[in-house]
Amino acid sequence: MPAFNHKLYLVTDQQACLGRDFFKVVESAVKGGVDIVQIREKELHEKDFLKKTLQLKELLDKYNVPLIVNDVLSVAMHGRTAGIHVGNSDLSPVMIRMQWPESVLGYSLEHLDQLSTSNAMVADYIALSPVFATATKQDTVIEWGLEGIRQVRSLTKYPLVAIGNVHAGNAAAIINAGANCLAVVSAICSAEDPEKAAATIRNEIEKSI
Repeated sequence: MPAFNHKLYLVTDQQACLGRDFFKVVESAVKGGVDIVQIREKELHEKDFLKKTLQLKELLDKYNVPLIVNDVLSVAMHGRTAGIHVGNSDLSPVMIRMQWPESVLGYSLEHLDQLSTSNAMVADYIALSPVFATATKQDTVIEWGLEGIRQVRSLTKYPLVAIGNVHAGNAAAIINAGANCLAVVSAICSAEDPEKAAATIRNEIEKSI
């Protein structure tokens, strides 16, 4: 399995871009320090999702930044992306690993007992979602908080990605609690200057490592 050593993870949200050009927002974020991107499109038809994924991958390849697809295995594979991220209501990581062994595979943890399952064990990184409650993801079971990060960190050596209301103001605390990487949506996508917002968060991460 590929090593996961990324620090600032942008999860895209077309609506959070506030009417601005989606690709320009993502490119600005990458220039600011984002080193991995996940494209998440719940509303697009699969054909349109693939088209957008291919266009985004072409952009990110210029910066050597890997692209992860949320949920849809066919788009991830046909788009020749780096990998896929899934939750518990999606295709299981075990099945994905069998079909696409070379992929980067992320798995969202909703309960502590899921950490010891085969789905978690075949993943390259574990996402704790959400760390703090957020309007961008309302179908969640638990709010992990800093104590939850500490608890999971004490139980696993897997890379931990924290997502959910992550911003410059809490970035250091989240890293200090044990997260390896911060996944950000609106704090970058909705920022007046996405490049500056990403750079500020990346700086907080670097200071805390």
